[in-house]
Parts: sequence; structure tokens; C-alpha cells
Amino acid sequence: MITPLLIIIGLIVLLGLWLVFTFNGLVTLKTRVEEALGDIEVQLKRRYDLIPNLVNTVKGYAKHEEGVFTAVTEARSRAMQAGTPAEHAQAENMLSGTLKSLFAVAESYPDLKASDNFRHLQTELVDAEDKIQASRRFYNGQVRDFNTKLAVFPTNMIGNTLGFKKYDFYDAPDVANEAPVVSF
Repeated sequence: MITPLLIIIGLIVLLGLWLVFTFNGLVTLKTRVEEALGDIEVQLKRRYDLIPNLVNTVKGYAKHEEGVFTAVTEARSRAMQAGTPAEHAQAENMLSGTLKSLFAVAESYPDLKASDNFRHLQTELVDAEDKIQASRRFYNGQVRDFNTKLAVFPTNMIGNTLGFKKYDFYDAPDVANEAPVVSF
């Protein structure tokens, strides 16, 4: 014979277990989102590290193009200082535009285009762009999973009560997703 007290205790234990599993699930998804954002940061850092070498290589051939070099350097600095994914997207858009200008300058210098160092840096930059794009897609997938979990009933009641907030997607404008291309 089960007493009402045992039923109530059983329900409280089940509710407690459900709360623990729900909380742990949200924490796991939140950690994955933060990890994915860290992956984007790593790839952006790699890209930022390549840009000064590229600028210096082009500078050696095109000394009178100082305005382009300054624009690229300033855009790189702004992108490195961006805080939120939205700020990163805007800064990356500007950086991509200035890199296109830099590659347009490089088009005017056949010796530069033939330089092994320049071609290597260009290949590295294209590879970095591809990895950034893949990292953004992974991050957005993790954000989608977290935001969905946070929005569905009954997890939404627990998540909101415990202070979990939705993440913004990393929406880079189309131009920021295009790798700069130079034709030889």
C-alpha cells in the first residue's frame, strides 16, 4: 500500500531530477556555444596575424600606396577590438573591403604577383577565410540548438528563471564571407 506521502516524495524527487537534467543540458549547450565562439576568435586571430605580413610584402613593391596600407591596418585594428558577434561582423565586412583594395593594388605589380611570399600569404589568407566561414557555421548551429532548447516548453520556464539568455547568430554580411581573390 503506497501512502500519499510516498507519492508526493516520489514526485518531488522526479521533479528535482528533471530540474537537474534540464539545467545540465542548458549548461552543456551554453558551453558549446562559447566554445564555438572561441573557435571563430582563433581563426580570426590567425587571419589578423597574416595581414601585417601581407601588407609588408605589398609595401615592398608599392611604396606610394600608403592610403591603402593605412586603411587595411585601421580596419584590422577595429576588427580585433570588436566585442559582440554583430560588431565583429561589421568590422569584418570593412576589413574584407580593405583587403580587396590591397589585392587590387597588387594587381598593378607583376613582380609582386609572381613573388612566392605573396602567393603563399594569399593562399594562407584564403585558407583562413575558409576556416572562419566554417567556424561561423558551426557557431550558428550551436546557437540554433541552444536557443531552440531555451525556447521550448517546459525548458523555457527553467532557463528564463535561471537567467539563461539567447545568443545572437553570427550574421556576417555576404561580402565578409567572400575570400579575397586575385587572378594571376
